[in-house]
Amino acid sequence: IHTGEQPYRCRKGLKSFNDRSNLISHERLHSGVKPFKCGECGKSFKLNSYLIRHQKIHAGEWPYKCPDCGK
Repeated sequence: IHTGEQPYRCRKGLKSFNDRSNLISHERLHSGVKPFKCGECGKSFKLNSYLIRHQKIHAGEWPYKCPDCGK
């Protein structure tokens, strides 16, 4: 049942979440912890989605190109 209830509240911000895992992901933004590490270059990220986006650079799949130089 979708109640709209958001019982998981960020201790540092004003955000609330309906799922504990979303709260944990959000709180990493405040903590500075970067548990997701790129196997190619060693750069670390706070969220797995940031790592996945970064890995597109190494795979040549980055969808954005500079309009001036094409890179």
